[in-house]
Amino acid sequence: MGGLSAERIWIVLPIVVLLMFLNWFLEALKWRYLIQRIENISIWRAVESVFCGLTWAIFTPNRIGEYGGRVLFLSPRKRIMGAVAMSIGAFGQLVVTNVMGALALFWFLLSFTDLESFVLLGIGVLIVVFCGFFLLFYFNIYWIDGLLSRISFMQRFKRFFVIFSKYNKSELSRIMIYCISRFMIFTTQYYLVIHLLVSDIRALDIIMIVFILYFVQSVIPSINLFDVGVRMSAAGYFFAFVTDQELAIMASIAFIWLLNLIIPAILGSVFVLKLKFFDSSSN
Repeated sequence: MGGLSAERIWIVLPIVVLLMFLNWFLEALKWRYLIQRIENISIWRAVESVFCGLTWAIFTPNRIGEYGGRVLFLSPRKRIMGAVAMSIGAFGQLVVTNVMGALALFWFLLSFTDLESFVLLGIGVLIVVFCGFFLLFYFNIYWIDGLLSRISFMQRFKRFFVIFSKYNKSELSRIMIYCISRFMIFTTQYYLVIHLLVSDIRALDIIMIVFILYFVQSVIPSINLFDVGVRMSAAGYFFAFVTDQELAIMASIAFIWLLNLIIPAILGSVFVLKLKFFDSSSN
């Protein structure tokens, strides 16, 4: 863990904190863009709703409470459609995470395992199909409306699911740009903090293993408040192939978890209280 100095710390940490705010600001812009067909809200109100959603998210499995926290800032009649629109943005983020994670996992198998060539070829084909499926489904998100319309008991909710057919490929591409931008910010944060503590790991190794960590987090059900253990366990396993500085890796993962999820959730509690105040005053 050589090369760690106060000067490096005071350069890196402010950048990482600023990236946290940039990340959630981009998410607010994405959220505002997603619901523009449903209800026009200001950028500041979008920011409020995103932070409020983060507060709700940390106590619920797979951040499902984030939907409830955000849509409370919409008009009551628009909230269900807002939740459906939000799911499109969440799916876009999932597509980026899964595609990049699957590709990184293949890199890991090539770099750190002795699998036979035909096995690697088979896995490579499966990964291409896997990534292609996610991308195809995302850019044809209107298929969901058609599929749900064929289920009899879902007919009564058709007016909500029709929102899936309202986004054209150009709009979906713009949403995807937001998702990719956020993904790059996450990755930059991890790289800066891990490189600060363990400077002898190659940049490619850090970036690709971080992609794998996102992938693992996306497939394991967890509650944000307690999922730091899952993150640290996965990081400990994969980073053991490139460094023996396990404590530094664990500290990096815990710091990013605290910065990106817990601190924003605490900040969001201010907006939750404000929301409750206005709700009670309107009764």
